[in-house]
Amino acid sequence: MANLKEIRTRIISVESTMQITSAMKMVSAAKLKRAQDAIVQMRPYAKKFNDILVNVVASLDNSDHPMMKSNNGKNILLIALSSNRGLCGGFNNNIVKEVNKTISNNPDKNYTVFTIGKKVNDVFKKSDLLTRIESLPLNPQTIWDDLNYNNSILITSKIIKAFKDNKFEQAYIVYNSFKNAAVQNVENELFLPLIPSENESNSNADYIFEPDKEEILNDLIPQSLKIKLYKALLDSFASEHGARMTAMHKATDNANEMKNDLKLFYNKARQAAITNEILEIVAGAEALGG
Repeated sequence: MANLKEIRTRIISVESTMQITSAMKMVSAAKLKRAQDAIVQMRPYAKKFNDILVNVVASLDNSDHPMMKSNNGKNILLIALSSNRGLCGGFNNNIVKEVNKTISNNPDKNYTVFTIGKKVNDVFKKSDLLTRIESLPLNPQTIWDDLNYNNSILITSKIIKAFKDNKFEQAYIVYNSFKNAAVQNVENELFLPLIPSENESNSNADYIFEPDKEEILNDLIPQSLKIKLYKALLDSFASEHGARMTAMHKATDNANEMKNDLKLFYNKARQAAITNEILEIVAGAEALGG
């Protein structure tokens, strides 16, 4: 049986851990509110923008736009979004699993992985799958330190340029889509080439286009891709804080339960020690009396 000093030390250690997890939970809860507001406001805009793009594409006879040609080539880029920090449950591990699953299910394809987030970058940095977009003006792992639209379009522009230079034929975004604080769904969406589906739009609006539709399409497609990546980044950011808040809430509850168990064990050990001392005193008194 552990002595009383060891048990007290463990109780103090658990209490210290519980304070840390509780503080992290409150910090993530505060950040989650802002991140959730951002993604909720972004989704209607992204959907409406996609509706306009679908309308323009549907009204054209046959678009030969290079970023809209369906290409079943073997060179595929996976854009994996994770966090820079851990302690968020299975948030990062789910991305790694989805990337590995995609690669293993298509052995005839040549995959490369472009990482946005330190945790997924650490997993693939020692493999030959990791790639870096040339002339990228920032380290993509640091985008989470200051997530904004201007930083995200720098990454999107370089990905579009690499696609036009035939570095890959298809690109997919693998990220966690935010549903609520407890639920994040892993998504594996086609990013390039851009193939809008008619089923994605319920709009029957008749738009008046100025200038002509072809010229508008040249502006709409890059803008649509920038919005798509930024929306995925916002989804991942909100999901990270939701996952961390949930994980830290569970960790705090587990630490509290462990502390209560240790205190109960400590009290039992203390009572046993006191009982032994009393028995020793009584035995000594009887021995002297005899």
